[in-house]
Amino acid sequence: MVVLGVIGVIFLGGLILLPQFWIRQVMNKHAVERADFPGTGGELAQHLIDHYGLDGVGLEQTDMGDHFDPESNMVRLSEKNFSKSSLTAVAVAAHEVGHALQHHHGEKGLRLRQWLIGITSVTDKIASVFFLAAPVLAIFARTPVAFFGLVAFGVALLAIRIVVHLVTLPVEYDASFNKALPILREGGYLHEKDLQGAHSVLKAAAFTYVASALLSLVDLARWIRILR
Repeated sequence: MVVLGVIGVIFLGGLILLPQFWIRQVMNKHAVERADFPGTGGELAQHLIDHYGLDGVGLEQTDMGDHFDPESNMVRLSEKNFSKSSLTAVAVAAHEVGHALQHHHGEKGLRLRQWLIGITSVTDKIASVFFLAAPVLAIFARTPVAFFGLVAFGVALLAIRIVVHLVTLPVEYDASFNKALPILREGGYLHEKDLQGAHSVLKAAAFTYVASALLSLVDLARWIRILR
């Protein structure tokens, strides 16, 4: 049983860490400066914003990670992707502008994700307090019904986060492969030989949330096991 437990821990650790490792490897592999590129990721993002007439969409450098913020209508790129001329910078810039296009077109997937994120901003605060207080609350949950109610509440909080991840993945996929990749290919922004590398970077960008989703699933499974 101990061996099986160790194997289970290793498997779960790999399940959570491998996607993160793969994403970093892909991004770093294609982050080399390219002298043959005409501009930086930031310059491409601004060009695409202007080209597609995304009025009101801003662009800025950030230290909070690459993302598009629908609330402020702002494309934000990390320093290396904003100021560098690399395949990663170009592909990530196109991906984030892809989200700006989703917002501009009023696409339902992005709207649903933002609505759910608004809900999770509240439930995450509740969860942070709940999971810290859970051991103390369990002491007072002397009846099976009270204890199961406590665990079920924790499961529900985690399930909300998983729903957000499930909604996020198709939105990210669309930004990468229905928006960014066609833009880079059909606009002639990359040579044919670079499109495969861009495809890998965009896949990594789309799967950024996979590791978080897997971690949430592991936590959810742990609580369901307690409930059983």
